[in-house]
Amino acid sequence: MDVTNTLATPSISTANDTIQNPNGILGKDDFLQLLLIEMRYQDPTDPMDTEKILTQTSELASLESSENTNKALEDLAATLGASQNLSAVTAIGKLADLGNDDIRLDESGSTRFDLYLPEALQAGTFTITDVSGNVVKTIRLENLAQGVQQFEWDGTDDQGNRVDSGIYHGSISYVTPDENEVKSRVGVYPIESVRFENNEAYFKLGNSYVPLAQIEEIYEG
Repeated sequence: MDVTNTLATPSISTANDTIQNPNGILGKDDFLQLLLIEMRYQDPTDPMDTEKILTQTSELASLESSENTNKALEDLAATLGASQNLSAVTAIGKLADLGNDDIRLDESGSTRFDLYLPEALQAGTFTITDVSGNVVKTIRLENLAQGVQQFEWDGTDDQGNRVDSGIYHGSISYVTPDENEVKSRVGVYPIESVRFENNEAYFKLGNSYVPLAQIEEIYEG
């Protein structure tokens, strides 16, 4: 009986034995059964030689080693995934920097964006500039609480003219009720929570969820 001719067969039948394999997949136990049946029904006048038995036994050992390695890699991947998820959760409460202060103005002519105030604002100025650093819009602010604030820009400059759609930049300078001077910008937010989708972590920054790949830095506030 030739083992190599039966590897693609989902079941093996003999005069008295039938090995069922409904999935059509052979594992190390199936190979061992095949070897034992082959030895059992070999021709007594022409038995298998020792070299062939050793070869097939070696193949069984290699198959088992490969399965153990795959299982170990799966366990390691699961452990690393759990560790990464735990690391993501420990970032809650820290500050995340997206690495830019972009405000995107689309064809609708207006846009909303979030700005984080690390301290309460008594009076200050929010400045919007274009990609060349030219001031486009200056917005006066008063009496805002500490935390993430949402703003809306109507897409006009200081003269009331509508500006082109594109990328702009936003920063703020203000004084607190204690007369401390504070500077901040768009793109820096506290991490409020973490959501997991398909084993990927998304961090809640302001009113949006952002994947880790888009965060440049996470640090203590």
